[in-house]
Amino acid sequence: MMLWADRAEKAQLALEQLFWNPRIDMYNIEVPCPNGECNDIFHYWWMAHAADVLTDGLERTGDSRYAERLSALYEGVLRRNGGVWPNALYDDMEWMALAWLRAYQCTGDEKYKQAALILWTDIRTGWNGHMEGGIAWQKTQLDYKNTPANAPAVILAARLHRCFGNDEDLDWAHRIYDWQKTHLVDPATGFVWDGMNRTGDGSVDTDWKYTYCQGVYIGAALELYKTTRNGRYLQDAKRTLHALTDQLTAPKTKLFPNEGVGDGGLFKGILARYATELALEAPEFAAPAELIASNVSVLWTHGRDPERTAFGPDWDRQPPERVSLSAQLSGMKLLEAAARLERRRLLPNE
Repeated sequence: MMLWADRAEKAQLALEQLFWNPRIDMYNIEVPCPNGECNDIFHYWWMAHAADVLTDGLERTGDSRYAERLSALYEGVLRRNGGVWPNALYDDMEWMALAWLRAYQCTGDEKYKQAALILWTDIRTGWNGHMEGGIAWQKTQLDYKNTPANAPAVILAARLHRCFGNDEDLDWAHRIYDWQKTHLVDPATGFVWDGMNRTGDGSVDTDWKYTYCQGVYIGAALELYKTTRNGRYLQDAKRTLHALTDQLTAPKTKLFPNEGVGDGGLFKGILARYATELALEAPEFAAPAELIASNVSVLWTHGRDPERTAFGPDWDRQPPERVSLSAQLSGMKLLEAAARLERRRLLPNE
C-alpha cells in the first residue's frame, strides 16, 4: 500500500470537486464560491501551479482524466488571457512555461511545447543592464530584479536545454544563475534574498525572508547540476537547504511557516517541490527528505479538514471554512512530494 500516494489522490479529487469551474475551464480561487462568482481577479500564476499539480497526478497514475483536465485548463487560461500566453510579469510567465513544459514531457502534446517556447522567447526580453543584469520582475519596472524572476528562469532554461538540446538555453541558465548567486544569495550562509532595487535605491530586501526564494534557488542549482554534473551546484543547493532550515522552520518540528493565503499560500509548496528534487538527486543527503516527512505528517494529522481534504496556510491547524486555491495547491504539492519520495523509499518514518 502506498500511503502518501493514496492521500495525494484524495487531495486531487478534492481539487476537482471543490475548485473546478466548468463555466470558465479554470479553478475557482477560493471556496466556498457562491454562484461561481469568485474569479474576478485572474491569478495567472496560480493556474500555472494548478497545471503543475495536475501533471504530478498524471505522472503518478497515468490516468487520462488528468490529461483531459490539463487540456481544459490550458484552453481556459489561454482564453482568459486574451488568446495569448505572455503577460506583464516575468515570474508569472516562467511558472506557466515550466508547467506547460512538464505537461509536454508527460503527454507529448505539441501545444504545450509551443506555449512554453513562446513564453521563453518573451521571458528573455526581461534581461537588461540594470543592476548589472538579471531578469526584471515586470515589464513596467525593468530596474527591479528579484529571485522570483530569475531562479525559475534558470530552471526553465536548463530544462529546455535538456529537452531540446539548444546550447543557447544552457548559456542563459548559466548567465542568470551567476547573476542570481552574485547579487541575491548571502555569501556567508547561502540564504536567498528576495530582490534588489525595488525602491530605486539599489538596496537589497534582505529582510524579506520567504520559503519561495529558497525553493526556487535550490531548484535552479539542481537543474544546473543535473545538466552539467558540476558538484558545486549540488553544494549550493545543500547549503541553502541548511540555511532555510535554520532561519525559516520551527525549531523542534521543522514546520514551514504560515505565509498567508494570497500569493504567499503557494510559497512553501514550491519549497516542498524543490526540496524533494534535492532528496531524489542526492538520496544520501537526508535533510530534505526529513523536512518533507516532518511537514507532511503534521499537515495530514493537524492541518487537514477531513471532510473536504482541504488545507490552509497553517499546516498545523485545520483551515477555516474559506479556503484559498493557493493554500490548497501548496498542501497538494507537499502530498505529491511525499508520494514521490515514498515510491523511491526515501521518506523517513513511513
